[in-house]
Amino acid sequence: MKKIKKAVKGRKTALKSKAQRPKAKATTGVRLTGEPMLVEKRSPAMVIQWPRTLMHHHTYGLLSPFFEGLRKGKLMATKCRTPGCEAGFWLPPRADCPDCLARMKWIEMKNPVIGEIFTFTHVEYPGHGIEISYPYYQIDVKIPGAATIMKGYLAKGEAKIGMKVKACFRTRGSTNTILDLYWEPAE
Repeated sequence: MKKIKKAVKGRKTALKSKAQRPKAKATTGVRLTGEPMLVEKRSPAMVIQWPRTLMHHHTYGLLSPFFEGLRKGKLMATKCRTPGCEAGFWLPPRADCPDCLARMKWIEMKNPVIGEIFTFTHVEYPGHGIEISYPYYQIDVKIPGAATIMKGYLAKGEAKIGMKVKACFRTRGSTNTILDLYWEPAE
């Protein structure tokens, strides 16, 4: 209990009053601050080592094609083949259709993937474990034809609602995580 109180007490001093906080500024470039996750195996599903206090072995299971695609600079989505189900594609992908529970089919999105910022937040002080530099813009991207809204981060520039953005990929030094997908202004 003392450790928790001490941590909370230490955090209170780190928080500044609104007047003392630095003003939000345009992001000149968000960069990766973490280490790439080691791939243990790729088949039948991608398994990475995700270090925490204890080593966590995390499998992407049926969503492995999505993460393999990011490594190759491809955005993979899923789509249900059952008539009467959602006609759009799913990003982030789903392994099974939420309506009929049938296995979804994988489709490769044609590059460049262009969407528009639906909403955003400027992150000044992220929580522990965020492995990109900050401040940064966390954005929700509406992609034409998608049944869902894709979440990500804007690597360059200042976010504005309605702004056109394009999907970009970290193919060199891949992290084997969702951080391999980022967005940049399309204009």
